[in-house]
Amino acid sequence: MNKMTIRVPFVDLKLQHEPIQTQLQDAIQSVLEQGDFILGQALSDFEAAFARVSGAEYGVGVASGTDAIALGLQACNIGAGDEVILPANTFVATLIGVIRAGAKPILVDCDPQTALIDLKAAAKAITPQTKAIIPVHLYGQMVSPCELVNFADTYRLLVFEDAAQAHLAQRDGYHAGSVGIAAAFSFYPSKNLGAFGDGGMLLTRDSDVAQKMVRLRNYGASQKYFHTEPGTNSRLDTLQAAVLLQKLPYLPQWNRDRLTIAQQYDNELAPLASAGIIPMENQSDTGHVYHLYVIKVDDSCPIERQQLQEKLTAAGIQTGIHYPIPCHLQPAFTNLGYQLGDFPQAEKLSKQILSLPMYPGLSSSQVKEVVAAIAHAVSTISQADEPSPADLSSVVA
Repeated sequence: MNKMTIRVPFVDLKLQHEPIQTQLQDAIQSVLEQGDFILGQALSDFEAAFARVSGAEYGVGVASGTDAIALGLQACNIGAGDEVILPANTFVATLIGVIRAGAKPILVDCDPQTALIDLKAAAKAITPQTKAIIPVHLYGQMVSPCELVNFADTYRLLVFEDAAQAHLAQRDGYHAGSVGIAAAFSFYPSKNLGAFGDGGMLLTRDSDVAQKMVRLRNYGASQKYFHTEPGTNSRLDTLQAAVLLQKLPYLPQWNRDRLTIAQQYDNELAPLASAGIIPMENQSDTGHVYHLYVIKVDDSCPIERQQLQEKLTAAGIQTGIHYPIPCHLQPAFTNLGYQLGDFPQAEKLSKQILSLPMYPGLSSSQVKEVVAAIAHAVSTISQADEPSPADLSSVVA
């Protein structure tokens, strides 16, 4: 069987790394020579730099974005007996982080236009045990900070941001990571700011939260061999921090490139709106950093999402689905007591959304090729085509 030619990959990291390859190699070599592989100087430098550009006071690097959520919630004194509101439409890491912190996750539905958490639904889910809300800044767009601040003030809740997809995103005069008491970031390789492996960080404006987070990531130790709480081993490697520190100055331009690509997608896809191809709504203007560019294959479209994805794959265009199964329908979390129909907007979106190629360096001609392939698939679908069963094997985390 001939291997299918990929004409437009979903992500192409080489385009980012090749121009700065010498810088990256020199940074890695410097760590090798210094030998400070754990909690080294590059980590301290990166923590300070990333906090500064994100509008936060403190940064604490950890092993993953999931740990940034789990340990971060603990650092904010959220745990057993506390309820935490979060959207059903998110990657499971958000939910896992709440569970690992010992708190009770309370899922709510999302806005169908943006896929962001529905704060009206969140308000209805509040009980006397509710202590915090986790707004997930999905796809690179922030949940409105002004609305979040008002929400938190009204209900006396902590705001803990999941900003894993929103590096340097902005809205309402805020940067992602500067709205709530703390925020979790991921540096998974395909993120807007990605490491050469796993990595994460907690940002906070609260010195007590930062100090507790420093202890929790390092076995709960306030000093060597003196452990004040049962922490864990979750530290961002110095090598990864060195890589991220070199990439950080380029992040604003990479984000601008993503916005330019998204704007071209918007323009090219506009004629397909009448055929049921609808981009997720940007309510943040230039503050959206487009970690993902997501369209909805609406009910009015003559082709179903899976059929469209298959036709794009056949044309050499890679796509993803973020996410094909909402958290409340995942087999691992049946104990939470949710069932099909509880969150209709998240469930509907999970059947409609499709993530198109998006990365700095994606060319204008490639964007045109992607849109042309979508238009061709929509216009040539036969009325006799039978709908295909949902394929849940195409998940891209």
